[in-house]
Amino acid sequence: MQTILDNPRITIIRPQGCLNAVNALKLERELGAALNQDNNTIVLLNLEKVDFIDSAGLMALVSGVRKANVLEQRLCFCSVAPNHRIIFELTGLDKVFEIFDAEKIFNS
Repeated sequence: MQTILDNPRITIIRPQGCLNAVNALKLERELGAALNQDNNTIVLLNLEKVDFIDSAGLMALVSGVRKANVLEQRLCFCSVAPNHRIIFELTGLDKVFEIFDAEKIFNS
């Protein structure tokens, strides 16, 4: 079965710099707050300006995807740099994460 959204409400989060142990909890909370909004259908995490992701940052992303699944929401990623995409592929998260090339596909 496929769900078609006539007017999806999209929340876009654009973290910058490093996703690491220093700010992973903050990102996790921000994702949780966005996913908990009743009128949300998609949360899009634009990683274009993220320079570095460590294991804590990766766990925050995984935690966000788990929460989205529990809430029957969508957490999508876009503008993933090649070096981050390699991390996702090596860890198998590219099969778990819904990844798009650019944010503009959601603005069409």
